[in-house]
Amino acid sequence: MKSKEITSKDPQIELILRLKAGDVNTFRTIYNEHWAAVYYQIFRVLKDEEDTKDIVQEVFSSLWIHRENLLDKTNLSAYLYVQARNRVLNVIASQKVRSNYLISIAQYADSPCNITEELLDSEELLKRVQQEIDRLPPKMREIFELSRKDDLSHREIAERLHISPETVKKQIKNALKILKPRLKDIGGICVLLLLR
Repeated sequence: MKSKEITSKDPQIELILRLKAGDVNTFRTIYNEHWAAVYYQIFRVLKDEEDTKDIVQEVFSSLWIHRENLLDKTNLSAYLYVQARNRVLNVIASQKVRSNYLISIAQYADSPCNITEELLDSEELLKRVQQEIDRLPPKMREIFELSRKDDLSHREIAERLHISPETVKKQIKNALKILKPRLKDIGGICVLLLLR
């Protein structure tokens, strides 16, 4: 009975039916046929290889996870295009938020600041920044320092600490929220050092 459900005269419908039935080889076939087009579509907009690879993985993971919800007549190319487009728009939206944040930081850096003569000494400045970093909660401090001092990506930090990249991103954002007001008295230079 099940094999009759998977048989169709239309090869596209048959492909979808086999995918919905959990056929891993069908999934591989779909992946091999479509991954390059999905990758190109995403990379063309984001121009970032790491983000593009992440989104390609998300798109195909989502296809597999939600395969049973597909309509038999689903156009796979269109489905994958929409999935990729939605994820790209989410990334752009989050980058816009970050961009707006960086613009406000730049404006803050350009505004007059109260840098005292003692703090003009770069060693003193860095010492003050480090003191404030040391006051962060331990896990947040570790993540922040891996990002800023060791120059690791969110993914590399996540792998090293066995946490999600989203957690890393959130911890760094929270660290900056804490540090910015604490370092306000020494001006925008400090904040720019943190965001390098």
